[in-house]
Amino acid sequence: MKSDIDLFVINKIKEKRKELNVSQRDCTAGFIGQVESENSDTKYSVHQLYLIAKDFECSPADFFPPINSDLE
Repeated sequence: MKSDIDLFVINKIKEKRKELNVSQRDCTAGFIGQVESENSDTKYSVHQLYLIAKDFECSPADFFPPINSDLE
């Protein structure tokens, strides 16, 4: 099951992907589709977050909620 933080990260990456006009097809479509699906337990690994941030030329921290958020 995806936690609130998992969902936050997934949605931030999805927003960034759309901002950069990167489609699921431009990525590993099947995997990205599974991660973004509410019906799948598939999540990003730390390594994948790092690689996505590198590709999007941003910090992996950009995908995480602020420390003082209520998410757990």
